[in-house]
Amino acid sequence: MPKVNTTARTNPANPTIRVLLADDEAMIRAGVRAILGAGPGIEVVAEAGDGREAVAMAQAHRPDVALLDIRMPRLDGLAAGEEIVRTVPGTAVAMLTTFSEDAYVARALSGGATGFLLKSGDPYELIAGVRAVAGGAAFLSPKVARHVIDGLGARRLGRGAEARARAGALTPREREVLGLVGAGLSNPEIAARLHLVEGTVKAYVSAVLDRLGVRNRVQAAIVAYEAGLVPGTD
Repeated sequence: MPKVNTTARTNPANPTIRVLLADDEAMIRAGVRAILGAGPGIEVVAEAGDGREAVAMAQAHRPDVALLDIRMPRLDGLAAGEEIVRTVPGTAVAMLTTFSEDAYVARALSGGATGFLLKSGDPYELIAGVRAVAGGAAFLSPKVARHVIDGLGARRLGRGAEARARAGALTPREREVLGLVGAGLSNPEIAARLHLVEGTVKAYVSAVLDRLGVRNRVQAAIVAYEAGLVPGTD
């Protein structure tokens, strides 16, 4: 499964990671804002108290990351995240919640979220998660990752043939890249492993996502795992 990746954005034109924070409790927002403010290069540029406001703020501010609570009035964070993924494609979505039930995790990831963080987690985990999803990687808190891994193990026998068929439509190099995405490697790490330039790896990853019909690296990683392409899972 995707490992923790704490590499920050390196866009010279906009070195600061711009975050939208949405939670219906003002005290929670204040606490999270303070934690993120302690992380160099992270700035909360907008806040919202419900899901509909979060979508509007994302569309207005175009942040790098939308950090959303799940249980919010008017529109919950899961639905808001799906709308942000659909209408603001440059914004990465991460869920921040006290809940880690499988149903929430599954819907968040299938809806395009690339991060799932728990409010009870370590502050470092929150900062690392925001940096990871801003950089295009995936980040699951350790407790959530355990849920996902257990679920994958339970489903793999039934879905392995389908996943192998989907992966079989890729070129050998694309399958190799997919396996490394499934192992949690970032684009620079894949480039180093395969002796390619990072731009070439980015093109391969985009092609893999498109040919598999998945929205993001998390969903691609699940296909890689079920197809037995992740090193150590075959």
